[in-house]
Amino acid sequence: MEPTPTEGEAEAQTEQVQPPEEEPLKVILKHGQELEEEQEELAEHQPLEQEDLNFERFKRRPLPQRTLHQKIDDLKTYLWNAETKEFMGRSGKSWSLILLFYAALYAFLAAMFGGCVFCLMWSISPYHPTYNDRVMPPGMTMAPHLEGHDIHFNASERKSWKKYARSMEEHLRPYNDGAQDRKNIRCTQDGKYFMQDDLREDEERKACQFKRSWLGECSGMQDPHYGYSQGKPCILLRMNRILGYLPGEGKPINVTCEVKKGPPEALGQLQFFPKSIFDLKYYPYYGKLRHVNYSSPVVAVRFGSVQYDTPLQIQCKLNGKGIINDSPTDRYLGSVTFSLVVGA
Repeated sequence: MEPTPTEGEAEAQTEQVQPPEEEPLKVILKHGQELEEEQEELAEHQPLEQEDLNFERFKRRPLPQRTLHQKIDDLKTYLWNAETKEFMGRSGKSWSLILLFYAALYAFLAAMFGGCVFCLMWSISPYHPTYNDRVMPPGMTMAPHLEGHDIHFNASERKSWKKYARSMEEHLRPYNDGAQDRKNIRCTQDGKYFMQDDLREDEERKACQFKRSWLGECSGMQDPHYGYSQGKPCILLRMNRILGYLPGEGKPINVTCEVKKGPPEALGQLQFFPKSIFDLKYYPYYGKLRHVNYSSPVVAVRFGSVQYDTPLQIQCKLNGKGIINDSPTDRYLGSVTFSLVVGA
């Protein structure tokens, strides 16, 4: 038989058995942590309180209204801060650097622009275009030209035709005989070009005279009303200037007028002054810098027997070599069209 332990031995065995009892404490702690984690997860899924849904508290609170005196003081401080010695928020050094920068910038831009203009003016001639290989044939203009190419008047009503007579007078004033005698020379080489290419490029070219008196009954010297008071109106036709252009290829350019819409017999007889041609002696044109006193030749047309109260659409055309007068896109190229209604 085994001996029974004594009381002392029993206590010692009891003390030796106590340490394994700590394991349940660890299990409890671990279980407690799991409980806390579960509580946190539950808290995350809990619905928000009403205070949490109140977003008004996150809005920016309005600033208190400032008085006019405070605003004026702030403006004064912004313009000049006596404490920091700053003008409009910048010190004197800062303003100096800014002004220096912009002065250098704009000086550079001005120099670059001036250099570009200088190179451009240096590369082109002021007397003739560098490229003129696409110059179109000349167009034609007419006078009087008031708010379109419409001439409507009654011969017995001075108010209805006075504006046309005034326009004719303005167009013919540079052709006064006295002015032509002073400025231009009398040319005798009819039917030939007046070439002056042998002169220096910058030398002034002479121009042939074209006197107002050559227009006869349409000159305004015999009849200051240009036939409008008699129901026999006059118009002026002029070919556009083109620098260096030689019209007709050696032959004069002829002018004709015909009815485009309306009865042809209503047009009656036409008179042309001084002739129905543009003489070659007025060409070529050398530009306004060299042909200072140049006067473009004109052809005056007088409708001496036009039928009263008959609307007519009349077309006057240039005819000659190298002339285009039937362009579908440009009605002023080599021709001009106008309406004429003469009342009694």
